Amino acid sequence: MVGKWHLGFYKKECLPTRRGFDTYFGSLTGSVNYYTYDSCDGPGLCGFDLHEGESVAWGQRGKYSTHLYTQRVRKILATHDPQSQPLFIFLSFQAVHTPLQSPREYIYPYRGLENVARRKYAAMVLAVDEAVRNITYALRKYGYYQNSIIVFSTDNGGQPLSGGSNWPLRGRKGTYWEGGVRGLGFVHSPLLRKKRRVSKALVHITDWYPTLVRLAGGNESLTEGVDGYDVWEAISEGKESPRLEILHNIDPLYNHARSGSLQKGYGIWNTAVQASIRAGDWKLLTGDPGYGDWTPPQMLPGFPGSWWNLERHTQPQKSVWLFNISADPYERFDLSEQRPDVVKELLARLVYYNRTAVPVRYPSEDLRADPQLNGGAWVPWVGDEEEDSWDYVYPKKNKDWKKKLKLSKSRSFFRRLNTRIMSNRI
Repeated sequence: MVGKWHLGFYKKECLPTRRGFDTYFGSLTGSVNYYTYDSCDGPGLCGFDLHEGESVAWGQRGKYSTHLYTQRVRKILATHDPQSQPLFIFLSFQAVHTPLQSPREYIYPYRGLENVARRKYAAMVLAVDEAVRNITYALRKYGYYQNSIIVFSTDNGGQPLSGGSNWPLRGRKGTYWEGGVRGLGFVHSPLLRKKRRVSKALVHITDWYPTLVRLAGGNESLTEGVDGYDVWEAISEGKESPRLEILHNIDPLYNHARSGSLQKGYGIWNTAVQASIRAGDWKLLTGDPGYGDWTPPQMLPGFPGSWWNLERHTQPQKSVWLFNISADPYERFDLSEQRPDVVKELLARLVYYNRTAVPVRYPSEDLRADPQLNGGAWVPWVGDEEEDSWDYVYPKKNKDWKKKLKLSKSRSFFRRLNTRIMSNRI
């Protein structure tokens, strides 16, 4: 594996090399500086985060991560024998996550974009495009290409306030609207039977595991009982996807919607709980799905300011939404009142999934994680021999002083943000 991990590392047993990958080169946390690889988890809680296997890679500081990760992948391809055994590489680029950073030469082609965040974002995408081209060239050069499959996929929707755009979809990263959960991607391979087409098959990230295991000739018994489906025929031949349903999420800890209740969920489900499910053409959302505006394109300097006003979303407080996503992918027409029968069916499916949900683990902050106590780097801080205390569900802490501080800062932030938004016409 090469790139961003972001799946936990409090113990060594959580590292990529203990989770199935033979080698690892990349960052463990969610966001690092693209050049220095410094990562902060709050004021004064900063450390270096670039790792080679299970060791800190201090010597790589100063190299742009998109280029560094690409070079590592090309090195792996050059040293592996494609005829000896199958090779799986998971390349998780840090780009285009914040902070918005790229070499200056990539910004120049987009110097005409007035929105600075969008300009930097475009430059970072250009660097990723170049990386994909270079890796594809390496696949050809070293004899992999004719028997290879390239899967390129995002992990979530874009953040409009940081240069991204989900237009014309609703919402953004971190929400349950289509702008947050619908991922773009492509599959490129000489093995595809039907090429140069757009697939609208329902596919979830868990489907990649059984799909790739079968394609690589792996032991298919290892995929029995997993949540994913083998979707290769849907991708390669255009056949119907075996997947009919996706549970987007159920979050019992997220702030409950004040307007929600068990009564509004027909006695089936408490609609104050943040949740979302897709079944066939239908998508149901309950609780607070998150920011629900349609943010207009930002790449057009000077577009009419009225566009922003037209897309502001205001409506009475709700806790249940139902959309026919196939007919209305932009989630503009809520059908929850017209189709209570569908709402009830999907609420029952939420109950079904929730019965097997693993209890939420929300431990207190562990001061031992501070990089300053670990040589200045983000590394595992709990010994493998130390037992976990997961005997109960941890509630969220009630930190009133932090809430008051955040509220004060938030008010100031949103006043500045509102001014900046209107001045930038986003």
